[in-house]
Amino acid sequence: MNNTRLLEVIDVVAGVAINSDFNADVTGDWINLKNYAGAVVIITKPAGTAGDDILLKLLQASDITGTGSKTLNINHFYAKVGTQTGVNTFTRYDLTTPGTVDTSSITGNSYTGTGAATAQSALDLNSEAVEAMFVIDVRADDLDVSNAFSCLTYFNTGSSVGNALLANVLIIPYGARLPGEIPLSSIIA
Repeated sequence: MNNTRLLEVIDVVAGVAINSDFNADVTGDWINLKNYAGAVVIITKPAGTAGDDILLKLLQASDITGTGSKTLNINHFYAKVGTQTGVNTFTRYDLTTPGTVDTSSITGNSYTGTGAATAQSALDLNSEAVEAMFVIDVRADDLDVSNAFSCLTYFNTGSSVGNALLANVLIIPYGARLPGEIPLSSIIA
């Protein structure tokens, strides 16, 4: 039996301001993974307008001020698309060409999961007009550790959404290297 409580080994951080309008560029707090094994980034959005597909984009940097920021390539993610009370399981998408994910057209990638067409063809998640939840699991060593990158943030490109769309991002660093009753803050140097 494990006596560790969940909040002794994770942190929970609002990745962007609550109910951010994804019709504009939005950058959240930088999360430092020096004291964590990784982080789960959870993006939730309500039903929107047809054609308003969000991009899944993470940035990495060498410190919490964003020094040297650059794109953190996403190599897989999970999605639940549709009324969230009625979608039971996640679909996993594995990308052979890691990068930023355009949820309207996952092209040039091989992906797995229900609804996957053939490898190398475009897949539209059809998430713009319905509720959706996207989850990206990032291990600390997925960052450019050889150049001392240890921080990440979620970045929304507003140009991909033409109408107001209030969305939320939670970042949950996990695997605290120094677990305790209160987890170490992941938004400090």
